Amino acid sequence: MNPTANATTLPAPTTWSQALTIPPLGNLDAYITAVNRMPMLTPEEEVSYARKLRDEGDLEAAAKLVLSHLRLVVAVSRQYLGYGLPQADLIQEGNVGLMKAVRRFDPDRGVRLVSYALHWIKAEIHEYILRNWRMVKLATTKAQRKLFFNLRSMKQGFKDDAEHESHRETLSTREIEAMARELKVKPEEVVEMESRMAGGDVVLDPTPAADGEEAFGPIAYLADTQNEPTAVLEAQQRDALASVGLANALAALDPRSRRIVEQRWLNVKDDGSGGMTLHELAAEFGVSAERIRQIEAAAMKKMRQSLAAYA
Repeated sequence: MNPTANATTLPAPTTWSQALTIPPLGNLDAYITAVNRMPMLTPEEEVSYARKLRDEGDLEAAAKLVLSHLRLVVAVSRQYLGYGLPQADLIQEGNVGLMKAVRRFDPDRGVRLVSYALHWIKAEIHEYILRNWRMVKLATTKAQRKLFFNLRSMKQGFKDDAEHESHRETLSTREIEAMARELKVKPEEVVEMESRMAGGDVVLDPTPAADGEEAFGPIAYLADTQNEPTAVLEAQQRDALASVGLANALAALDPRSRRIVEQRWLNVKDDGSGGMTLHELAAEFGVSAERIRQIEAAAMKKMRQSLAAYA
């Protein structure tokens, strides 16, 4: 497929009666050949047809205005082939813009339709590219759109001016500031758009590989488990056990049992080691270490029963 067919090598223009035989966009070469053979309108004819459309709603006049400018859409579409989208789709969107321009065109303004339609054609193609170039829309504000459609060409111009740096992909501080001045945007907006365009779409949950191995994707580390309902309930339960539940369970113990439990399990030393040993507590209360162990076991059992109400 040759998307750059030269109109100068084509046969003579068709007549209006043959215009309705334009092939569909599925055959792009044939379509481009056909639209380049459409008759061109003189300024007088253009004004006459535009007035018929405006004043009388003449659809045949509208069709002649559209058909005679289809070659303009093809020419504009070639400027956007570098975005990797099918030219047929670009032409189709540009044709929508052309039809909008014809509907709004005022022949008494003294402006040719080709100049007026250019804005509408580019606007529709721009919107199509922004919607389909990436899964996530990169440019939403006016400044971002301006950067999106000028960044690549200006970046290439910097490389052409400094061939010894042509291998460098990122913009220098001087180039960023120059681009910001040229486009009347902030330097940080240039940096942000460059990083957006340099990135690519990432599948959050990739399908398993052909060999059966499980594929790893961002979904594995982007999931927020902190706000998951079960995790929230578990955290609330832990907090209740560690505060109110533990305080009530300790309050149900006699002073000696509470002292033993606190010193054995709740008073952690600065070095991270545990509390007092059985022998240290035995010496404090004047009983054997075995007796301290028995008291501790009975106290822990009583506390578990008290904490069961919070489980």
